[in-house]
Amino acid sequence: MIYLGPGGLPTITKGDTIQGLKDLKSIGLNFMELEFVHSVYLKKEKALEIGKFAKELGIGLSIHAPYYINFGNPEKFPSSKKRILDSCEIGHHLGAKYIVFHPAFYGKFDKDAVYKMVLRNCLDMQDIILKNGWNVILGMEATGKRSQFGTLDELVRLSGETKVCQPVIDFSHIYARQGGHINYTEVLDKVKSFNHLHCHFSNIEFTEAGERRHLPLGTAGPDFKELAKEIVKRGLDITIICETPLLEQDSLKMKRIFEELGGALQGLK
Repeated sequence: MIYLGPGGLPTITKGDTIQGLKDLKSIGLNFMELEFVHSVYLKKEKALEIGKFAKELGIGLSIHAPYYINFGNPEKFPSSKKRILDSCEIGHHLGAKYIVFHPAFYGKFDKDAVYKMVLRNCLDMQDIILKNGWNVILGMEATGKRSQFGTLDELVRLSGETKVCQPVIDFSHIYARQGGHINYTEVLDKVKSFNHLHCHFSNIEFTEAGERRHLPLGTAGPDFKELAKEIVKRGLDITIICETPLLEQDSLKMKRIFEELGGALQGLK
């Protein structure tokens, strides 16, 4: 099953999230990631309304938690956990399973020390998530800068030591971090134990330090069609969030590529 849509409201939307969902349905997409870039701006009542409407339309939802998160700095632990847990609570009311976040920067610590700090904080949050019965997954995003914690190997290892954590595969970040190279077969083999994959895709500009900025589909690497071939061949249950500057336009290009390869979006023809 394939779920596909933009990270944020469609650019054609003139209104709120409810209108954005209507617009997505009208153009034939079936997923949207809500962007809590600066703050968790939704309240419970509105989240329940949006979640109910999205379910009626057959559109899936996820959340990208605020960017001000860093489990590589002990001073930031309390505020980072609060931002993620607030996102988890709203995500539960929305019916948004994946709560995506960038885990940490290495900063002045070595990689093993940062791994232990991220793990400790994820276990702390896990206790609260399970205690509250929130139906969410902590989606740790593969990061695009070499100064950041979040290689795919780190995230797969961490997910094995927790109950509610899973890697979010950002193919463009992996490509940028590896200096303009990605082996889709190798990446997908590393996460083949997961029943569902939540992913991000964009073309990307990068430097020696890693990602610089996202670019429209087809203007640079990585190659989306090669990824789509691998997804269809494996029959993956997968969500792909388009993060190019052309959110719904490039989502629709991705959809057409899947259709040409014999794949179809879940619930849509």
